[in-house]
Amino acid sequence: MATPARPSRLRAWLLEGLTDQTRHRSGHGSPEAPDGSAAAAAADPGRPWWRVMCLTGLDYFSTLGYQPGIAALAAGLLSPLATVVLVVLTLLGALPVYRRVAEESPHGEGSIAMLERLLSFWKGKLFVLTLLGFAATDFLITITLSAADATAHLVENPHLTSMLNGHQVLITLILIALLGGVFLKGFSEAIGVAVVLVFSYLALNVVVIAVGLWQVISEPHVVTDWKQALVTEHGNVFMMIAIALVVFPKLALGLSGFETGVAVMPHVQGSPDDTDEKPAGRIRGTKKLLTTAAVIMSVFLITSSFVTTLLIPADAFQPGGEANGRALAYLAHEYLGSAFGTVYDISTILILWFAGSSAMAGLLNLMPRYLPRYGMAPHWARALRPMVIVFTLIAFLVTWIFDADVDAQGGAYATGVLVLITSAAVAVTIAARRAGERGWTIGFGLISAVFVYTTAVNVAERPDGVKIGACFIAGIMALSLLSRLARVFELRVTHIEFDDMAQRFVRDTANRTIRFIANEPDNRDFEEYRTKKAQIRADNDIPAGDDVMFVEVTVLDASEFESGMRVRGEVLHGRYRVLTLESSSIPNALAALLLHVRDETGQRPHIYFEWTEGNPMANFFRFFLFGQGEVAPVTREVIRAAEPDRDRRPHVHAG
Repeated sequence: MATPARPSRLRAWLLEGLTDQTRHRSGHGSPEAPDGSAAAAAADPGRPWWRVMCLTGLDYFSTLGYQPGIAALAAGLLSPLATVVLVVLTLLGALPVYRRVAEESPHGEGSIAMLERLLSFWKGKLFVLTLLGFAATDFLITITLSAADATAHLVENPHLTSMLNGHQVLITLILIALLGGVFLKGFSEAIGVAVVLVFSYLALNVVVIAVGLWQVISEPHVVTDWKQALVTEHGNVFMMIAIALVVFPKLALGLSGFETGVAVMPHVQGSPDDTDEKPAGRIRGTKKLLTTAAVIMSVFLITSSFVTTLLIPADAFQPGGEANGRALAYLAHEYLGSAFGTVYDISTILILWFAGSSAMAGLLNLMPRYLPRYGMAPHWARALRPMVIVFTLIAFLVTWIFDADVDAQGGAYATGVLVLITSAAVAVTIAARRAGERGWTIGFGLISAVFVYTTAVNVAERPDGVKIGACFIAGIMALSLLSRLARVFELRVTHIEFDDMAQRFVRDTANRTIRFIANEPDNRDFEEYRTKKAQIRADNDIPAGDDVMFVEVTVLDASEFESGMRVRGEVLHGRYRVLTLESSSIPNALAALLLHVRDETGQRPHIYFEWTEGNPMANFFRFFLFGQGEVAPVTREVIRAAEPDRDRRPHVHAG
């Protein structure tokens, strides 16, 4: 008997916290903490916005490790000018959009939840799944790209290059495995670690960039040579600006961090008078977080692009070059010596590796919020550790496919970032229009158009990004469909609300045989109920003295998998008692009602159906897609799945 103990302990460890997280099935309330614990998030009093900004900064600020090099590869000598365009888009486009997103989704749901509220039925679910595919692209590529760039800094260090060169993939896999191990153990001290890493990293970058600017000032010919090369290569200023406007979408990596900034909102300390519905203090703090992070990053983007473009030879940025994926580290070693350069490398490696934690936390917050609620993931998808293992294995696969190459993953990363920002811009445009804010509607509409253009150009230039996104989308769609099919006979009703009349009906029948007639309402006239009652009595030999109640279900949104159920009682035509149910599925609603009545009265109720006409397979797909179809057998199957004891199951009759 002792042999199953070990698997049981393993299962309990893997699914730890699953029960706590079920309270968030509706997608509202406090999201999970970075360690995946919903209870921890609920008890979290929050921290000052500037400390939480450092958690966002793990993703946002760490892009300085590879952004200047990618910008130089994409725009060449025009990198500083293209970066200025990117900064303008950041401050005048992405920042206002996400400040509005913070107002509209103060619990960290982000723009996906805003768009989900605008679309109903299956089209809304499919649209959300598509956005989740791009979000998965963004966050997973953040993990793999950051780990790959951390590896590049490690391998290119003069003290280690001879020993580690050629083992980039293995080192990257080890870094990702360590990141997964941190989450399997727990991630409760993320913000404290983030503050130390971000402040150290930014301080070192200030030194490197300041020395680089001093070097440019000390050698005026550097600027002169750059200007002459620009004129020779691109002609007049207007042509340079035009080309910069065309190539700046390739620099879109510098826009990362905004979606993460909204995702960490639940950790921002609010005001004492904040309420769950309107946490005004938290919203103000998040706006400060987003604005400060954007301004700091904008300064670093422009200055780093300027000094790296002017001081690093163009061939050093090419694949295999000393500055490829590590432009600022190149300057640190070149102008501040090997010792400082090594310290800079260590700081960069740590923040890049830990940047994956920000993305992992985003995935663990985002996916369980939607997929299990749609019935498109198994129950264990709400638990932290199984999802960490799944995401880590996917990150292994992506690293192997891209051969741990930073440049190769840039397109997929940028595509994920831009699609999410574009969806956010569209969401706030619609929100402003619905609120009657004409000026903001026009402004956000223009921003949306710019991001649509930026995304389209990025996809055209680097289609690999949308291909990777499409793979994630296809994977999510396929697994979601299979999961929904596998879970189709679950009870799916999260809670039941009875009005006073319905409760009275149930109380009145508690001391005699409880009989329900399932009725698909038509005209709801006297003749409909008289005929149905007579037919059911005749087909099932119900004694004339036994009373019956009609049960009718209204399907609100069949695409919803889990939902609550409202039960109302009414007396029609002075004699027929009718319970009307509102739910997402007829069989599941009826099964939930029968089990609830059994528990309330201690009796096993009976329910009577007419057999459904038509092809059984077609009826099953009607049930799968629209919540109705093969009602009688499916109701019985749902009851069987929910109640393993045959002697306690309600009776289901069909004739």
